[in-house]
Amino acid sequence: MRALLDASIALVNGLTDGEARGRAYLAPEGAERVGAVRAVLNAGADLGPEAADHLAATARALRTIFEAVAEDRLDEAVPVLNAILQDSGARPQLDRAPGEPWQVHFHGADDSYAVGWRAGCATGLAMAIGGDYAGRLGVCAAPRCDRVYVDTSRNAGRQFCSTACQNRVKAAAFRARRAG
Repeated sequence: MRALLDASIALVNGLTDGEARGRAYLAPEGAERVGAVRAVLNAGADLGPEAADHLAATARALRTIFEAVAEDRLDEAVPVLNAILQDSGARPQLDRAPGEPWQVHFHGADDSYAVGWRAGCATGLAMAIGGDYAGRLGVCAAPRCDRVYVDTSRNAGRQFCSTACQNRVKAAAFRARRAG
């Protein structure tokens, strides 16, 4: 589940417009989008523009889920997530690549790469929302940052997407105290 949540975070943060670490962020387009998806999912050269576009649309839908959950609007997040699950045909099954151990996948062997990741990411978020990570999906609390995260800390106290944003906020608070 953790790998699916990490993939969801990486897709949302890499493929959606917004703000990141105090700067405007524009999601990559065209060939750059293909490269970004390949990097995020460690995909091979067989991933093309159509799959990248499909996963960018998935990322935008996943962002709405993260934002709704972070604002405690589960009744808005769940229908979107259920629609993705149904659209992708998510279904658990064991698959094995030659020379690899059996792994749980949430798509059929004949599904495209993009549909497989869409099903997997949606399933990971569904397991998080319906399980131990309910309420731990978040959007960075730093000014001018809207990147998402899953809080896996013991005390469920995470507020920032990264230590860079956390340090930026702490430094600004320190400068404000010194000035005042």
